[in-house]
Amino acid sequence: MSLRPSLDHILEVHIQALAVTLRPASVRQYRSAAHRFLRYLRAAFPNVHRPAQLRRDPHLLGWFRCLCEEDPPLCSKTRICYLLDLRHLFQGLDVSGHSIQPDLIRMDDLPARPRTLPKQLSPAEDQLLQQELRRTDDMFANAMLLTRAIGIRVGECADLPVDCLRQLAPDQWAPYVPVGKLHTDRMVPVDEEVRRIVSRLISLRSLAPATHLANSDGFLLPRGGSHNGFCGTVRDTLTAAAQRAGCTRSRHPSSDEAQLRH
Repeated sequence: MSLRPSLDHILEVHIQALAVTLRPASVRQYRSAAHRFLRYLRAAFPNVHRPAQLRRDPHLLGWFRCLCEEDPPLCSKTRICYLLDLRHLFQGLDVSGHSIQPDLIRMDDLPARPRTLPKQLSPAEDQLLQQELRRTDDMFANAMLLTRAIGIRVGECADLPVDCLRQLAPDQWAPYVPVGKLHTDRMVPVDEEVRRIVSRLISLRSLAPATHLANSDGFLLPRGGSHNGFCGTVRDTLTAAAQRAGCTRSRHPSSDEAQLRH
């Protein structure tokens, strides 16, 4: 009978070593990932007892499939945590001198993280927010009205030129939106309300400090500082207006912007 330590023992010793510097919650996560994998390994491959015996196929790939088939199903975030924790443990064993194959778990094995769009405002909340922004009627409030009306991002709104509103036909207008996150410039057909908002912004622009106008370089929205700082102020305006209007809010100003746009 071999006296060499088993994979179970080796992993537990390594986790105990990590516990010296990690928080208890992190140690529990590593131990949970290790126990789940070892439980699978004992059931599916009872003859595997050493790190050197582990193979990506079938041992790890089989475990990946097992995680995907659990009932009730595990969410993607949980499966990602299991894979990352076990991958880190394997890397630690390799550094510690244990014989173990590299790349048993690769980064492209991780399931895709779910991406959910922000929940749009209800029609009632949208009306309340528009009323509050119109009541405020300053440069930043009108900038948010413009982003809502066109469906553009705050960063794109900040880069609109003074002459952004272009006439396409006798009764057809469209603001020119420069290259932004979508990596293309575009023209967005608009109605009379957008023309009113742009006209109001041009009026407010004329009242801006000379230093802001000098720094705006022909932008519709003059700013005294950086592009990012200006965008942050616009988002903060939206957050404050949404709070005053009693709208359902997200926990971050940039998410408020996305919620309004969607």
